[in-house]
Amino acid sequence: MSGRTHTGACPERTCVGCRKRAAKTDLLRIVAVEGACVPDHRGTLPGRGAYVHPALVCLDQAVRRRVFTRALRAPGALDTKALRHYVEQTTVADQAAVADQVTP
Repeated sequence: MSGRTHTGACPERTCVGCRKRAAKTDLLRIVAVEGACVPDHRGTLPGRGAYVHPALVCLDQAVRRRVFTRALRAPGALDTKALRHYVEQTTVADQAAVADQVTP
């Protein structure tokens, strides 16, 4: 035997908000489209992408440090309103799902 494991390798990315590495599937890909940051939950939009945890804490850190402009190599400031709305909706839906699982 070669000593290699046969488990599939899971690609990792770095969150631009908290700068921690995580599995690609746990992060949300962000793409710049017409001067705005757009969530790419399927990972199929063309262009350069940046990854962030789908949590308001990480999103706020990234916005405060103006990371998206650098990471996406955008010529100017990017609008993050649509991204914030998406993360807020995702967070509310996740909390509702957890509450349904906990309640008997």
